[in-house]
Amino acid sequence: MTYDQAFKKVIGHEGGYVNDPDDPGGETKYGISKRAYPGEDIKNLTLDRAKELYRRDYWDKTRSDEIPEEIRYAHFDMAVNAGTGAAAKNLQRAARVKVDGQIGPHTLHAATQVRIGDYLFWRAIHYMKIMNKNNRLVKYAGGWSNRIADIYNDQ
Repeated sequence: MTYDQAFKKVIGHEGGYVNDPDDPGGETKYGISKRAYPGEDIKNLTLDRAKELYRRDYWDKTRSDEIPEEIRYAHFDMAVNAGTGAAAKNLQRAARVKVDGQIGPHTLHAATQVRIGDYLFWRAIHYMKIMNKNNRLVKYAGGWSNRIADIYNDQ
C-alpha cells in the first residue's frame, strides 16, 4: 500500500470537523487535533494540508514505507488514531521485542514475522487500557472496534 492509498483510506475513518468536549484532542478535523497542532487553524484546515501533516508526522515518523505490507496500513492507522509512540510500542509488542517506542533496525526485522491478527490484538488491548484510565473514552469503543474490524476484514 502506498502513502496515497493509505491516506485516502484513513481519511474515510477520520472525517470532518468536530469539537467534542470528551475528546482529549479537542477541536479536530480530518483527524488533525488542536492539541497535537496548536498552531494550525483546525476549522479551516484543508485536505491538502492534512495530507502533508500525515505524511511528515505519521507515515514517515513511523517508517511506514519499511513496515511489511500485511500490517502497514494497520500501523499507519494506529499512529494517526492513537499516536506514533503508541503505534511503535504496539508494533514492538506484536513483534515480541523490547518495547521502547523507537522503530529501529531490530524492530523492523522482527516486524517481518508479525501477522495482522497479532498487531490488531495488541491494538485492542491498547484501547481497553486507555478506556480503563478514562471512562469518558468508552463512548469511542464502537468506532475503535469497527476500525479494527475493517482492517482485519480488508486482509
